[in-house]
Amino acid sequence: MIQVTINGQPREIPVGMSVAALVEELGFAGKRVAVERNGAIVPRSQHAQARLEAADSIEIVVAVGGG
Repeated sequence: MIQVTINGQPREIPVGMSVAALVEELGFAGKRVAVERNGAIVPRSQHAQARLEAADSIEIVVAVGGG
C-alpha cells in the first residue's frame, strides 16, 4: 500500500493503482470527471496508463450540468 492525498484527504491505495481504477473505486466511473495529479491535468485518454505513486496529490472534480 502507498499513501496519496485525494481532494485534501490522505488515503492508502494499492501499489500500481491507475487513475482509472481510482476513479472507479471512488464511484465516479461513467461520470464526467477531471483529474489533476501533482498540479497537472491527466487526460482521460491516459487514465488507464497513469499509475499513482507514493505522495501523489490528486484532485478529482466532477462536472455538474445545469445553468
